[in-house]
Amino acid sequence: MISVEHLTVEFGGNPLFDDIGFLVNPKDRIALVGKNGAGKTTLLRIFAGKQQPTRGSVLMPKDISIGYLPQHMIHNDGTTVFEEAEKAFEHITRLQAEIERMNVELAERTDYESEGYQALIDRLTHANEHLQIVNAGNFHADIEKTLLGLGFLRSDFHRQCSEFSGGWRMRIELAKILLQRTDVLLLDEPTNHLDIESIQWLENFLMTSDSAIILVSHDKAFIDAVTNRTIEISLGKIYDYNVNYSKYLELRKERREQQIRAYENQQKMIQDTEDFIERFRYKATKAVQVQSRIKQLEKIERIEVDLEDNSRLNMKFPPAPRSGSIPVEIEHLSKAYGDHLILDNIDLTINRGEKVAFVGRNGEGKSTLVKCIMNEIEYSGKLKLGHNVKIGYFAQNQASLLDENRTVFETIDYVAVGDIRTKIRDILGAFMFGGEAIDKKVKVLSGGERSRLAMIRLLLEPVNLLILDEPTNHLDMRSKDVLKDALKAFDGTAIIVSHDREFLDGLVTKVYEFGNKKIREHLGGIYDFLRNKKMDSLRELEVNTQVRTTAQEQPKAVSENKLSYEARKELNRKIRKAEKDVELAENAVTALENEISDMTKQLELPEKASDPEFLKMYQKKQHELEQKMYEWELLSEELEGLKTKMD
Repeated sequence: MISVEHLTVEFGGNPLFDDIGFLVNPKDRIALVGKNGAGKTTLLRIFAGKQQPTRGSVLMPKDISIGYLPQHMIHNDGTTVFEEAEKAFEHITRLQAEIERMNVELAERTDYESEGYQALIDRLTHANEHLQIVNAGNFHADIEKTLLGLGFLRSDFHRQCSEFSGGWRMRIELAKILLQRTDVLLLDEPTNHLDIESIQWLENFLMTSDSAIILVSHDKAFIDAVTNRTIEISLGKIYDYNVNYSKYLELRKERREQQIRAYENQQKMIQDTEDFIERFRYKATKAVQVQSRIKQLEKIERIEVDLEDNSRLNMKFPPAPRSGSIPVEIEHLSKAYGDHLILDNIDLTINRGEKVAFVGRNGEGKSTLVKCIMNEIEYSGKLKLGHNVKIGYFAQNQASLLDENRTVFETIDYVAVGDIRTKIRDILGAFMFGGEAIDKKVKVLSGGERSRLAMIRLLLEPVNLLILDEPTNHLDMRSKDVLKDALKAFDGTAIIVSHDREFLDGLVTKVYEFGNKKIREHLGGIYDFLRNKKMDSLRELEVNTQVRTTAQEQPKAVSENKLSYEARKELNRKIRKAEKDVELAENAVTALENEISDMTKQLELPEKASDPEFLKMYQKKQHELEQKMYEWELLSEELEGLKTKMD
């Protein structure tokens, strides 16, 4: 489907790719991996037509459709969320406009027996049939399902895109790309702005998609679930593995060991050859042999191995000063912004030494509670920090507090104490600040680089309560491993707000789920929590998505006990009414489909095809069917939700 041939990309004379080639087949699910700066994003941009290579080509069929999600902010001002998502179906609206134009032309023409007239009828019939195929369902319902799956509320649909943060705008763009059902999906870090439930929804969507997928992600669990082929970019070359990421790591380790052995053998041969040349360079009897060895050295294709290996870096937090036995104690805490209630009468106790995760949909109060603990915002209720609690806090805005006039090295050297100062270069290298990058001024760093630098600085401060808000968004897998190992060895208390399941796995022993303005405690690790959610209440979550129609709704005091007799009786009444409404909608859809089928046959008659009133009625019936299908889907969702409550 896509053929990469002799592709070379150079920056300032230095090759990023050097004469690489591979094929992308239909339904391939490819993880594109490599160190930061290896060229993953560049390759995606070339596929998307956003950048040209220095040499070589990317060949693909003319009619292939490509959806590309970049990392940078998407600006989509002047439209609502729903209107922006509708742009995914511009091909349908263009087709509808073309049908309307042909209908007008057909009504105005009188040359009924001409070839041109018949050709117009054929084109109109073909266009109508095509419209039925591409718009067989109701694309508005598809938009709803996709936006809800990515975490939007129905009340968000008609809000302006400009009201949302950059992360939420990226979700809007992702929704558009997924709705287009393109032949190829190019996704550059799609999970950075998604919560756990939205990532799971996206996983399921991609796993059942017919598109070929090329994916860049630092979320190991996500790419393991979605992909079945891994292409590594290293030292300007590519290595293609027909396996998922976990299996690739095993095969890569074997390949690396082979490369290192080959490199060492070659280095020994080169050294022996150079020694021979040096020893006999000035002996006339050996002149021919010396010249032969010199030519041999010139012809050798040198083996390169990426010798940088920070995975073994053993980095630890400084010993945590001892705190009280309960570092954080919360009773009856509530927080609202104006009339918008975020947290309602919550209780929470975190014991010394615990490592806990805050998870839940975006906007459910995770970061709000962190700000309450940090005393950055006011709240009602009681929040008490234990004796001698010293907090180390990482949030996205921490990066903006760095001294812009210091270099990367100076920023870390300023806070490092003791033996750790001898390892600053190794630590910076583990977090992607290698070589000349350590001499960069903070003011020239990107947002991601600043975030990583702020994280390193935090790792060196002696604290006993760590609060990390989405710490892995700008870290590659190796850096995340370094951070995770350091956190596991940390002898203090940690609160981690994250959507990265692989990062949380084996790190936290308790999960606090935020939802409906409440907090629910789950004992065990992140995968215990996810297993329980899948078994017990995923359908309940879907129902909650339907009922959370506005951000201002108050939480319903639903008991976990069985419904009372009166409540069950009322629920039965609602179910019967909903079933009747669904049946009526189904009957209406069937009737409209039969009418449209009859009218389509009548369009074959010249007198009908040229009758403007008949054509208007035909389009009206199609519109009615579209609306009735939309109504039927909403009623079916409502019925399913009521039945779930009964269960």
